[in-house]
Order: sequence, then structure tokens, then C-alpha cells
Amino acid sequence: MSDTVEGRPVAVLKVTDMDRTADWYAAAGFTVRGRGDDPGASWCEVARDATVIQFIAGDTPWPGDPGFTGCLYVHVDDIDRAFADLREPAVSEWGIEEREWGPREVVLTDPDGYFITLTQAPPSS
Repeated sequence: MSDTVEGRPVAVLKVTDMDRTADWYAAAGFTVRGRGDDPGASWCEVARDATVIQFIAGDTPWPGDPGFTGCLYVHVDDIDRAFADLREPAVSEWGIEEREWGPREVVLTDPDGYFITLTQAPPSS
């Protein structure tokens, strides 16, 4: 697998279709940093800013369907640009949301139901 961004956690998520996943994350503004196929399994790594996510499909150490209760936050410098760069099939139902606690965010749902929130920190005062 590719080198990861130093000092940053890497999420490894199970997916049902690697091609669909790689295409969706590319449409959401991520860079596909690596892909591979082994007998019975495939993997992919994507990155956006300082966030790295890895995916595995096929034979995995985890039984059952993909699943995760929660949301992955991806910090971006410019939420307006990130939103404008989204393309099908990575679209947001609500657009940019202004959170009362300060950040501006765009919530996306990937093909396996994982919630991805692109978030821009409020300006420091």
C-alpha cells in the first residue's frame, strides 16, 4: 500500500465494489493514491488534504456487509471550492451547511453508506 500522511490516522473501510468506490471518491475530490488486486481481494487508497482512507473488498478479515456508525470528517481549506468541485455521483443533498458551533460543512454519503463530512474550520478570532 502507499505511504500515508505522517501523523494522521488511516481508516480502513470494507466496501462492496472497488471500482465504484474509487470512482465515487475521485468525484468527491479525493486523489486515488494506489490500487491493487490480490486473489480474492482488492484494495484502494485515497487522499484529500491531510486525510487518507483505505478500502478493502472481497475476502476481508471482517465478516458481513460494510458498516460503520458515525461520520468521517475531512478538513478542507476552502469549503466553497470543495463543494464546487463535487461531481456526479458524489453530491450533497443539502449543500453547504453553516453550523451554529462555527464550521461550514458539506455532508456526503458514499456508495456503501459511509458518511463523509467535508468541513472548514471557522476563521480564528
